[in-house]
Amino acid sequence: MKLSGKVAIVTGAARGIGRACALRLAEMGADVAVSDINLDGAAEYGESLGAETVADEIVNIGRNSIGIQADLTIPDAAIDMVARTTEALGAPDILVNVAGGAFTPIEKSWASILADDDLDRMLAVNLKTAIHACQAVLPSMRERGEGIIVNTASMIGSNAGVRQGKLTDYGIAKTGVIQYTRFLAAEVGQYGIRVNALSPGSIATARIVALSSARGIATNDDLEKIALRRLGTPEDMASAMEFLVTDQSAYVTGQCITVCGGRTLTPS
Repeated sequence: MKLSGKVAIVTGAARGIGRACALRLAEMGADVAVSDINLDGAAEYGESLGAETVADEIVNIGRNSIGIQADLTIPDAAIDMVARTTEALGAPDILVNVAGGAFTPIEKSWASILADDDLDRMLAVNLKTAIHACQAVLPSMRERGEGIIVNTASMIGSNAGVRQGKLTDYGIAKTGVIQYTRFLAAEVGQYGIRVNALSPGSIATARIVALSSARGIATNDDLEKIALRRLGTPEDMASAMEFLVTDQSAYVTGQCITVCGGRTLTPS
């Protein structure tokens, strides 16, 4: 119960990596606000829940939880998310930003033909959602002199060659997440707030498995390029997050940890 008495918000928590992180936080003793643009998102890709909703799963673990459906590309939605969390559970001690995803058609994602609309949407969903959520939790964290933020980047954000030049707009957005994490860490460290990022490789979420063939991600060809010769799991990501939200990482801030099984072996 490393996080007993703590309150956490996880964005993008209705399925996949976000859900795994939310459940892990609850298992460690935290009360958790489950935020997502679609709280029924698991059903889209056939991901099985242990209860009707992720918030219900957390309650079954023995912790308090609420579900908050929110479009965090809108700044006011992030402010409302924090206000609702504070009212129901208390001021957030931990923010884990997982909301995002790559959805531009592969054939339209090359750098030489990237459309403005696709780039704008990808930046909004992957970078601005994280910025808005961070900005919303920071006032109370500053006031209390402590807080932990974990953002989610991607290995393609630091290694453009991973997908042979494809997914340009997604990579640009995730590069922004990495740099925003570093800038924010430099600013708020003096207030006792730590800010880090996780950079996943090929993680076998229900969504990725469903789309792997069409998008050329998490395929057998990928396995040959991963040192550990397996795809990652949402629980692998949750374990890396566990390190960053506990005192085990008390002197770690402004860092990006790549969780990819050795798919990319260069510094972030």
